Amino acid sequence: MDRYDLITIVGPTASGKTGFACHLAYALNAEVVSGDSRQVYRSMDIGTGKDLGDYAVNGKAIPYHLIDIREAGDKYNIYEYQHDFHKAYTEIKSRGVLPVLCGGSGLYIESVLKGYSLVNVPENKILRAQYECYSLNKLTKILAGYKSLHNTTDVDTAQRAIRAIEIEEYKKEHPLEQNEFPPLNSLVVGVNIDRELRREKITKRLKDRLEEGMIEEVQDILDKGVKPEDLIYYGLEYKYVTMYVLQELTYNEMFSLLEIAIHQFAKRQMTWFRGMERRGIYIHWIDALLPVDEKIERVKNLLI
Repeated sequence: MDRYDLITIVGPTASGKTGFACHLAYALNAEVVSGDSRQVYRSMDIGTGKDLGDYAVNGKAIPYHLIDIREAGDKYNIYEYQHDFHKAYTEIKSRGVLPVLCGGSGLYIESVLKGYSLVNVPENKILRAQYECYSLNKLTKILAGYKSLHNTTDVDTAQRAIRAIEIEEYKKEHPLEQNEFPPLNSLVVGVNIDRELRREKITKRLKDRLEEGMIEEVQDILDKGVKPEDLIYYGLEYKYVTMYVLQELTYNEMFSLLEIAIHQFAKRQMTWFRGMERRGIYIHWIDALLPVDEKIERVKNLLI
């Protein structure tokens, strides 16, 4: 086990990776570090699928990190995540505990495993004003003109696309310096779920989350003063449910569009993970349908 700095659990949405990571952490007396770009926000619980109930295993609370560390409406980014991750990682390791990084935000996860050299890109008000009236389709075409895109997995709103263009423009004028953080030696385990089963689980989970109060969650965040455009910025659930609350979509339109968007997102997640493999990160894939005890045993064998 000492030959690895940490364990990383990846997988698409609805693959059951969080529950698996928590049971694994219980078995190894480890702690979980979130690798999700939206679970950092407080109050955004149902829509981001925090599933905090998973962090109680056999009566024991599993310690977790990088969840609920920012206010809804903030614009958290990969640079901040990389620094927050290493702060949590260093503290966990200082206690002789094994970190288990778990999430579906491939770019965030890869940035810490490979030690990406990143810069904190400031807001470019001139650029934002230039593109504020552009459609998402047009912005995506502009973004595709860059040789190296900052993130292609979840640019599903105009604001995100403009931010990605902003980052690429900044990088053209400010060459990246030497890496601030070293690469990490991680055992990477992927939860592999059949595409049709994944689609079924996504649809069921969406229905469940709406019944659990996802619409009320969005309304409550808006009532606290977060601007609609700032919620729409987060994409997926917060984009379409906000549009429904604003009466820009009917309930059926909201459900249909959101369901399609989540299916597309899961497909893009898998594309990113396959790309990680091509870029030199070996992922040990485990069938999502295996009993949790068997999954844990397989990981233990990989650690030997």
